[in-house]
Amino acid sequence: MANSLLPPEERNLTPDQVEALDKRRDLGHTFLVIAGQFAVIATILLLWVGQDLSYSPGWAHPMAFYFAIAIAIIVVFGITGLVLRKGTPRLD
Repeated sequence: MANSLLPPEERNLTPDQVEALDKRRDLGHTFLVIAGQFAVIATILLLWVGQDLSYSPGWAHPMAFYFAIAIAIIVVFGITGLVLRKGTPRLD
């Protein structure tokens, strides 16, 4: 009998499909870790962004650009990681 705790689309998977599902979820977890690490980096960059925007002349705002890139990486990897990790988590 199928496990009723699993979503209906995961109840009757073959071993190869289960392995592919585990790999997808592992990749999603990796992307979430990368997003978390860049969140720490963005927090540290935030310490310099205000000063950079206040005192750097013209369009020369390297810390603000690095901060914007870090935020973009966080959003992309975070959303992708959440999408890949959807479903019931595996218990190890």
